[in-house]
Amino acid sequence: MQGLLGVSRVIDTINEQIGKKVAWLILLAVIVATVNAIIRKVFNVSSNAWLELQWMLFGAVFLMCAAWTLKVKEHIRIDIVNGLLPKRVQHWIDLIGHTLFLMPLCLLMIYHSWPFFTRSYVINEQSLSAGGLPQWPAKGLVIIGFIMLAFQGVSEIIKQIAIMRGHLEDDETLRGHAAAAEAEAQRLLDVAKQQGLAP
Repeated sequence: MQGLLGVSRVIDTINEQIGKKVAWLILLAVIVATVNAIIRKVFNVSSNAWLELQWMLFGAVFLMCAAWTLKVKEHIRIDIVNGLLPKRVQHWIDLIGHTLFLMPLCLLMIYHSWPFFTRSYVINEQSLSAGGLPQWPAKGLVIIGFIMLAFQGVSEIIKQIAIMRGHLEDDETLRGHAAAAEAEAQRLLDVAKQQGLAP
């Protein structure tokens, strides 16, 4: 199990480093959008390339930060329901969800996105809008994003099995920032009750 946890740590580190760097593209997208808006309003000039660059940057962040988002447990979850269940049930839900839903989705997306990308690359597909950007880089990001997400899914499955077998601590901080904040709020409330500061 320790060997698999080592693989998981490598995947986590790579996806986190990529995610943290790619997240800065949001700032670039904001700058591009701002400059584009100013030029359009002041000089009455617009560029399809600038508009398409904005959505490509956003798409890059969305796709290439998805694995990091999963790693830090900030993806969309139904925490209200999940939090009411016993820990063991939560672990089984995560394991089954990653194995039966996340992994097949990633593999299907990679399988179907490959020809989608290669056709676009071979013909050097360009935007349908005048002066737009090439389309194949954006289509390539779909494959890269889902490959990263698939690897992170493998990492999450390894960690979930390790937790269930007692090889890895089930730390609240590993369940996402929201869960960690809720656990800390509950701890502070318990302390306040003990000291008679709260009902």
